[in-house]
Amino acid sequence: MSQGLEDVQPRSAAPKPVAVIDIGTTSIRMAIAEIDEQRGVRVLETLQQAVNLGKDSFTTGRIGKATIENCVQVLRSYRQMLTEYQIVSPDQIRVIATSAVREAVNRLAFVDRIYIATGLQIEPIDEAEEARITYLSIFPYLRSEPSLQTGKTIVIEVGGGSTEMLVVHDRNVLYANSYRLGSLRLRETLEAYNAPEGKVRDFMESQIERAVDQILDHVTPDESNEMIALGGDIRFATYQLVPDWNPKTLARVPLAALEKFTDRILAMSEDHLVRKYALSYPDADTVGPALLTYVQLARAFKLKNILVTNTNLRDGLLKAMATDSIWTEEFSNQIIRSAIDLGRKFHFDEKHARQVAETTRQLFDQLRPQHQMDHRFAVILYIAALLHEIGLYVGFASHHKHTMYLIRNSELFGLGRKEVLLAAIVARYYRRASPQPSHEGYATLDRDERVAVSKLAAMLRIAVALNDSRSQRINNIRCEIKGNRLVISVLNVQDVSLEQLALRQNASLFEDVFGLQVQLRALRGEAG
Repeated sequence: MSQGLEDVQPRSAAPKPVAVIDIGTTSIRMAIAEIDEQRGVRVLETLQQAVNLGKDSFTTGRIGKATIENCVQVLRSYRQMLTEYQIVSPDQIRVIATSAVREAVNRLAFVDRIYIATGLQIEPIDEAEEARITYLSIFPYLRSEPSLQTGKTIVIEVGGGSTEMLVVHDRNVLYANSYRLGSLRLRETLEAYNAPEGKVRDFMESQIERAVDQILDHVTPDESNEMIALGGDIRFATYQLVPDWNPKTLARVPLAALEKFTDRILAMSEDHLVRKYALSYPDADTVGPALLTYVQLARAFKLKNILVTNTNLRDGLLKAMATDSIWTEEFSNQIIRSAIDLGRKFHFDEKHARQVAETTRQLFDQLRPQHQMDHRFAVILYIAALLHEIGLYVGFASHHKHTMYLIRNSELFGLGRKEVLLAAIVARYYRRASPQPSHEGYATLDRDERVAVSKLAAMLRIAVALNDSRSQRINNIRCEIKGNRLVISVLNVQDVSLEQLALRQNASLFEDVFGLQVQLRALRGEAG
């Protein structure tokens, strides 16, 4: 009996195999996963191999040859396993490195050696990228856990080289920073100072207290706060203290129990820790300082419990790969919120800034065939539009240059140093001279970045001209390409003569970049 067409079910696409590799301070970790049609992630296998990157980088400032070759051997074995999983295309693999590589003076030589030996392209990520990935990894808990809906949530990860912190309220990031406080860095500092055995804990506590004091300058202790802890050391402690922990959920660890466990760990030798808990020697070396850091932070925040998640950096990377971009709408909104906070610090004209930014959003969306840039650049343009006049806080003369300086030297949550620089340069070109090779900042960009700046600055100038009246009356525009012209139609505005004049003065960069003359017209009586 033949099967009717209505009974034939379309075949689902096979899940896409992917992998992420995290080159950390004390180990190289890999997660292999598959991504389904609904962008769900299923981890298939995880691996971890110990390395001495942090011991080299934090003591001598460079990664030794022996350590580099050790990394080569580990990554070669990982590469072989990836081939077995048919993970061979660059879009299936992401390899990142954190503080130990980022701080090494020979990081470029390290990255090149790994690429030559394995074909793997390492991306040394900065603190902002780590913050983005961390936010992605813990976002599901912020959205679903009732206990995290009211007060502030302090997200802490104590790594080997640094401590990363996010402060979140109602899913909005209030503050983010990275501190040069890490478990391995603490150990190396102890050795450098040759601290007496009986004073080791006192020395560690004083070092941790310095960083805690810096943190408390930005976060007010409040018993309604919650703290989410990430990291292998705190997960290890949680498995010992909460043996029935379901790692798909948050564990609630009483601070008193963690304090007692930390005391026991600090009293043991490395050999004892390795034998008792089957830890590697690098992990045995760092677990005590890491746990002590979590304990002192929890005390400073006046907490009785710590929430612990099994989520890690690789989970965030996999989620970013599943959504094709880390620049999700939710995360983009966090970046924009940070920029608005910065603008308010310099008393910007918020209504005008928002209006210009919204106009750039419409231009960017409607001119995609012409500029061919992805969503990352839409966010950079929006930020530049929001902040393009903050230099007025310094003074009117050359305020576009002051704007660039202020943006470039400010912290914007979620934007790395390169992205902050791009936003600063785009904002600098909202008026006056077009980009020139001799200009500060612009000269340091590669060709693709220079082209992107020119495209974004050209659109920003159009948006500024369309809002020249500062009346917030132009809310909807329609862009059409007619021959060699860009025709911008303004909806529901009777007279656009002022804006037409402003365009004549500001459209030359757009015409040079896109080869299109700009024409503005009013469409009366049409719906927005």
